[in-house]
Amino acid sequence: MTALTLKPYFHAEALATPPVAMGTLTRLVGLTLEALGLNVSVGSHCQVLLPKGRLLDAEVVGFAEDKTYLMPVQKVEGLQPGLKVRPSGTAAAIPMGRSCLGRIINGIGQPIDGKGPLLAEDQLSLHAAAINPLHREPISEPLDVGIRAINALLTVGRGQRIGLFAGSGVGKSVLMGMMTKFTEADVVVVGLIGERGREVKEFIDHILGEEGMARAVVVASPADDAPLMRLRAAELSTRVAEYFRDQGMNVLLLMDSLTRYAQAQREIALAIGEPPATKGYPPSVFAKIPDLVERAGNGLAGSGSVTAFYTVLTEGDDLQDPIADSARAILDGHIVLSRALAEEGIYPAIDIEASISRVMPNIVPPTYLRRVQECKQLLARYRTNKDLITIGAYVPGSDPQIDRAIERQPHLLEFVSQAITQAAPLAQSQNMLQHLLDTPAPNRK
Repeated sequence: MTALTLKPYFHAEALATPPVAMGTLTRLVGLTLEALGLNVSVGSHCQVLLPKGRLLDAEVVGFAEDKTYLMPVQKVEGLQPGLKVRPSGTAAAIPMGRSCLGRIINGIGQPIDGKGPLLAEDQLSLHAAAINPLHREPISEPLDVGIRAINALLTVGRGQRIGLFAGSGVGKSVLMGMMTKFTEADVVVVGLIGERGREVKEFIDHILGEEGMARAVVVASPADDAPLMRLRAAELSTRVAEYFRDQGMNVLLLMDSLTRYAQAQREIALAIGEPPATKGYPPSVFAKIPDLVERAGNGLAGSGSVTAFYTVLTEGDDLQDPIADSARAILDGHIVLSRALAEEGIYPAIDIEASISRVMPNIVPPTYLRRVQECKQLLARYRTNKDLITIGAYVPGSDPQIDRAIERQPHLLEFVSQAITQAAPLAQSQNMLQHLLDTPAPNRK
């Protein structure tokens, strides 16, 4: 047959779809799928062809010789030996834009609020190039978060990344809800990672409320989701924040919690055979945390910023937990919530002495910084001598600094307390602190 005879069919060669090598599902162990015959790289997306035309999305997380390990995104149902596994390339882009404000999505960008599909002006890729740290705008201005204790004593900079360290039941969710309402930000992105399903709805309905939702995008992946879905939810939350930052907006990113993100990665790593290193956490966990956290912050010159707050669960109020210790070293500061203050009815229960904002010296005047140090010294002096004061063993007049700490203690506790419906602007909070320290003590007879 001559080339002239085949000429009418030449166009079909250019239009033909290249063949795709499909694999075969051979084993399911826990949450890990094993397949043979796949020629794909780690991070690739695949689909398991289930009976009755259903599909199960999965991601390649490892390999060993001719075996490929995959982790399903959704819950595992209907799997059986011999099913075909089809590579599907990269994950689909997610619609994103200002019209997505007020929406609730899951870890792969699907809306779960019953308001229909996402209709937006842009398509958001799940992967973005990292910004050269030398090209980022420096943190040079304070951010008003509406919380008196933070504004006055732990001033946060626009573009800072800070951790909220707390055990269970000390008010971290309420504190996050207050910040979503009171913080001076164009957009708020909330990532609810690995929380109980009941708490997700309560946070959205009662803590965030209509006012907070009006300028927020919520990415929710409750505790019963597959670990890969929880992992993707945390990464998507950061990616959405990056998108709005690149639009020139100032974004507040609240992620609850960084610990659940680390636990999801631990489940995946242990399932594919990675050995545990520190208290059951494999090394990949401690590599994933900085990869996620370093994406927040200020953007390039002329773009916006992402100020990020990550909650870190301290089981048994142990600040030496591996995840807490790792996060404290990476973040630009940490705010510790005290169970003792919460039990005394002081909310938000911020332990000023144990907390620090590492960028505060760069964004407040040196004279004001000295007043903050004076306040911390008063709190520390009272705490050190609290037992003597409580039992009446301390004799007034023995130490002028202790006398001043005793006299100012009720005023300082009142200063850091704040109602959940009350906003405390930055300038007002700082003026109140200086007035509190400068007001002469009443004469005692």
